Amino acid sequence: MLTCPSPPAIALVTDPHDDVTHTRAALAAHDPAEGRLTIHPTPGTHSTLALAHDILAALGKPVPLTGYRPLDHRPAWTLCAAWILALPVTHLALLRAHLLDPHALDDLLALRARTGLRLALVCHRRKVPTVLERALSRTDHYLADAEALLPAEETATRPETGAPGKPSRRWITLPALTTLRSLDEADHCACQPPTADECGFTPPSVPAADRSLITCRLQAATAHPHLAAQLATACFTAASMTQLRTARVTDAALDARTLTLHDSVNARQGCMTHPVPSWARPFLRATVFLHLLITDSKGARLFADPLRAARLPRLTDFAEQCKIRPPQPLLPKNTRRKTPPPTVWPLSTAHHSTLREKDTIGFLQLLGHRKSVGRRRHHV
Repeated sequence: MLTCPSPPAIALVTDPHDDVTHTRAALAAHDPAEGRLTIHPTPGTHSTLALAHDILAALGKPVPLTGYRPLDHRPAWTLCAAWILALPVTHLALLRAHLLDPHALDDLLALRARTGLRLALVCHRRKVPTVLERALSRTDHYLADAEALLPAEETATRPETGAPGKPSRRWITLPALTTLRSLDEADHCACQPPTADECGFTPPSVPAADRSLITCRLQAATAHPHLAAQLATACFTAASMTQLRTARVTDAALDARTLTLHDSVNARQGCMTHPVPSWARPFLRATVFLHLLITDSKGARLFADPLRAARLPRLTDFAEQCKIRPPQPLLPKNTRRKTPPPTVWPLSTAHHSTLREKDTIGFLQLLGHRKSVGRRRHHV
């Protein structure tokens, strides 16, 4: 299991007067993109599961989690560790630390031991509670004053930014996903596959505006990294679900710069190692770290949930939730429907050398060919 051998010492920040300027300075320092989290626990909650949900919410993940037992806190803390290692997050400041119960403190310290976080606990009381003293007595820590660590001027020097606009909810048409439901007969194999460049494989092109939208939607759509990573991989490789199931943990580099997909029967272009674009690397890193946090087995399926969540959406349904889908047949001109039609997931294969008749059903790229054939028949 993945752990940090020597995590940094914990900073116990004392704020005996509960100064609002210190709280504002801590909240202003919150920036997940820069590796800094500030957690303000939800008022009236003291459970360890609520604290894990607060951390996931600060990372931009939807809570509460689905697929696990309602009162089981272990999957939530494991997902926190995976996302913190993947982004990566290096600093975590927790306000109202004097209100935490022993179980929440133990899980928070375990999260620090797993990820190597620089943890700062802000105590807004004159005297440190006994529960907090006992928890910190078992690990390295030091006292810090809020006046020095959280200066009031920090909020004034930080540039004010307006409220970010809502991300666009338009449908994104990705031709790469037309092969998602292809019925390949691929399996994992022990090989040394060539790179995509050596095979002459051209990655699917995704416009820059669509890449940013896809990243935002995958970040906010689920807290399950394997689900987001699987859909992201389908977007930049045009792989089918059968091919995605061949990937093992060892097939992904630890920095998620490359990913190997297998094709033992050469149904497509054979096994190859794909370069991972920068926007998809955090999802793959989170998936790899999730496996390493739970088990030492590196031969497990990369896109399988090691936490064994139940009732998660299928990959095609998840793509529908994110409004990412393949090209669709055009609607009739006289239609009055305002909502888009349901997604047609064709059994088409862009990389197969031969196309069967049933594989071309609903395949938009062949619609022009069918129309031209129909015109010739009508003319004759």
